[in-house]
Amino acid sequence: MHIGLIGLGKMGFNMRERMRRGGIEVTGFDRNPDVSDVASVDELIMAVPAPRLVWVMVPSGDITDAVITELGSKLDAGDLVIDGGNSRYTEDQAHSAALADKGIRFADCGVSGGVWGLENGYGLMAGGDPADIARALPVFDALRPEGDRADSFVHVGEVGAGHYAKMIHNGIEYGLMQSYAEGYDLLAAKDIINDVPGTFRAWQKGTVVRSWLLDLLVKALDEDPGLESIDDYVEDSGEGRWTVEEAIANAVPAPAITAAVFARFASREDSSQAMKMVSALRQQFGGHATRPAK
Repeated sequence: MHIGLIGLGKMGFNMRERMRRGGIEVTGFDRNPDVSDVASVDELIMAVPAPRLVWVMVPSGDITDAVITELGSKLDAGDLVIDGGNSRYTEDQAHSAALADKGIRFADCGVSGGVWGLENGYGLMAGGDPADIARALPVFDALRPEGDRADSFVHVGEVGAGHYAKMIHNGIEYGLMQSYAEGYDLLAAKDIINDVPGTFRAWQKGTVVRSWLLDLLVKALDEDPGLESIDDYVEDSGEGRWTVEEAIANAVPAPAITAAVFARFASREDSSQAMKMVSALRQQFGGHATRPAK
């Protein structure tokens, strides 16, 4: 199988390599010529055999819109576009409708795994027509971890469902990180606690709060025990806000996720050890930039 991949940043670069290891031929394009296989989208389209599958892995919003609009003007009827970035699900529905007018298929896929996905595999949440998802299964299988497909891949539903599921996944992630961070803050503040990193390390096996995030928290403390190099300013990339908006729209109470989003806003005003830990965790799993300590 031979596909095109547009966007070779932190996620796309590693995804290209994992797909190649899984037997998928990949022609990648990025504006950075140092990592790109071809010099333009036109060359990518020429390189990929029809009917084409083109995976888009670029930042959500205007950049995704521009790429999908360009593909809509250049691909042929029967080609399939998959948006694997973090687009809002309502954008998927608009992109699908625009491409459908030209006979081009569209699917969306939420991708989780961050900078660790190359070695560990990616969790995948797909939305789209069953025939389009079946067509892309070799790609999904190359990207996901080994083992039962159902443990790391789900066809959630129609177009937009994949990104909706990923949005909720990221909202949960906000809440989990905030809980770990607040626990860190409490331990660090208590004078009878002599070993904060060791406490978290001891939770990694056998306790009900063990998780990959906890493993990354321990790794962050190994690298910088007092988080001295990290500022407590924490960005939010959109999915948490969208999750809260969906909770309001559907009258579903989501106090933990909502509080976690607001805590990130508060981090931009006050000094907080807890928010340093949230920033450190985002850097660990996603390679997100941290701000140096003031």
